Amino acid sequence: MSAQRVYLSTTIPYVNSRPHLGYALELVQADVLARHHRRIGDEVRLQSGTDDNSLKNVLAAEREGISTRELVNRNASAFAALRDDLSLSVDDFIRTSSDPRHRPGVERLWRACAANGDLYRKAYQGLYCVGCEQFYTEAELADGKCPDHGTSPELVAEENWFFRLSRYADTLAELISTGELRIEPASRRNEVLGFIAGGLEDFSVSRSVERARGWGIGVPGDPSQVIYVWWDALGNYITALNAGAPAPRDADYQRWWANADRRVHLLGKGVLRFHAVYWPAILLSAGQPLPTEIFVHDYLTAGGRRISKSAPTGTADSTDPARLSHRYGADAVRWWLLREVPRVGDTDFTVAKLIARANEDLANGLGNLVSRVVSLVHSYSGGEVRPCGRPDGTSRWLAAAADARDHGAAAIPAVLPDPGTGALPDWPDDAAALREAIERTPAAVATALARFDFRAAASAVFQIVEQANRYVEATEPWHLGRAARAGDVAAGERLGCVLGALVTACQVLAAEIWPFLPDLAARIAAACGDSGGRLPRPFAVFPRIEPAGAGLARPQYAALAAGQPRRRAGARAASLPSRPPAQAARSDKAIEVARAE
Repeated sequence: MSAQRVYLSTTIPYVNSRPHLGYALELVQADVLARHHRRIGDEVRLQSGTDDNSLKNVLAAEREGISTRELVNRNASAFAALRDDLSLSVDDFIRTSSDPRHRPGVERLWRACAANGDLYRKAYQGLYCVGCEQFYTEAELADGKCPDHGTSPELVAEENWFFRLSRYADTLAELISTGELRIEPASRRNEVLGFIAGGLEDFSVSRSVERARGWGIGVPGDPSQVIYVWWDALGNYITALNAGAPAPRDADYQRWWANADRRVHLLGKGVLRFHAVYWPAILLSAGQPLPTEIFVHDYLTAGGRRISKSAPTGTADSTDPARLSHRYGADAVRWWLLREVPRVGDTDFTVAKLIARANEDLANGLGNLVSRVVSLVHSYSGGEVRPCGRPDGTSRWLAAAADARDHGAAAIPAVLPDPGTGALPDWPDDAAALREAIERTPAAVATALARFDFRAAASAVFQIVEQANRYVEATEPWHLGRAARAGDVAAGERLGCVLGALVTACQVLAAEIWPFLPDLAARIAAACGDSGGRLPRPFAVFPRIEPAGAGLARPQYAALAAGQPRRRAGARAASLPSRPPAQAARSDKAIEVARAE
């Protein structure tokens, strides 16, 4: 299959408060897709950003007694910092209140729809939820309250600009029904089709300057109105590409939107209508190509309640992705989001669940595997090993080392030597199940991610860990090692074959798990890199998290990989590969981990 050009985007959240874990889910999912497509040779652009121009932000600033500009700058920086907090490979980050590309792009989009006769002005009265920035009919309310926020909407009456959504009902239904605009999962596609079948009404796309408190992008030619925040925000997907600008300034638009093979939006179910109905209709009106795919994830909950900025559950530490990452590591946070959250259905989160999953899979399963294999090589072979030839379709190269987006990956020797399969030993016959697990992983991951099933994709990679641990137990290489020391030549030869297969499995694992856990992948590669036929000294790639512990700093993985002794707890983590230098200082806070077993 030839390489594709793939444009991936996340929604841009309001910045009335700090990020929460529910939004981190979307970011991590998008990052996995971006890394996966880069690994297979596709051209990829991953875009994120913040929606600064919401009335919610204005009201939040008023409650704090600060200016709106001060609030959005402060909170938007917390969202931007998630790039490092969660080890994301974001290519572009747009802020709607300050990015010089955005306002002119929104104005061009508005004028294009106006030129098509789809904007008109009329008086209107309706029930408005500030939390959703959306008008509701009484039938859509739950006991008179917003179904998402549980608050009573306010009655608003004013004269606004309206968009002729009704003109595009039939076209939208056709595009979605035929799959030209693919919406996944199918239940969400059916939800959108049902909404369209119920009749589309034109919707208000501006607000009075008074009600917007003067914050936002003004309607071109009408100083009394501000463009509706959703029109403003949805435009970010193309304003960041300079859509509508004269050539050659529109080069990004031509490359990533007009001529992309795939234009994929990732979003939560609460904003489905805006992305699957309003946004495609606006694009149709403006003569723009539509997104090709929309993937909709469900909510994360805590104690049965949706995690959100406006309805916090638990303490700030319990749902703040940055704090969770600083305390438990980006690997643990990413792995819980990918391994636990299903393709369909809400998922309840607790810190205890995060720790349990990290310890079970990453410490006991993967970490223990790598530690055992490397330790066995050093104990019985003096650190020398001859890995087996890599199975077809897999790679012993760690893509992270060549990706400039990963600040810390280059801090350790992450690229594994690749002498070619002809120069490497064959796999032992009794390692067939392990080899088969490795061989089927790339296709299994690709199939799962094509369906946006991140849990299935993560589980497919983890099959390598499970099969490798089974192989260790079945072959008992420690017995072979003792026999070899006692002079059993055959046992020594057999031990070399077994350890070669296990080292190869760990090396391939580093490459295959990279889209999911790039930091951990780099550490596995460092631990199992057979430079000159020798492995580095053993170190713990993922120590257990001990929730009862206090004051233990995250291990110095780069130093450990180089064979240096671990510093005392509390030492600075400047060499930690999962953070750039500026971030390392922030991550210096206590992280509850135990020493390697």
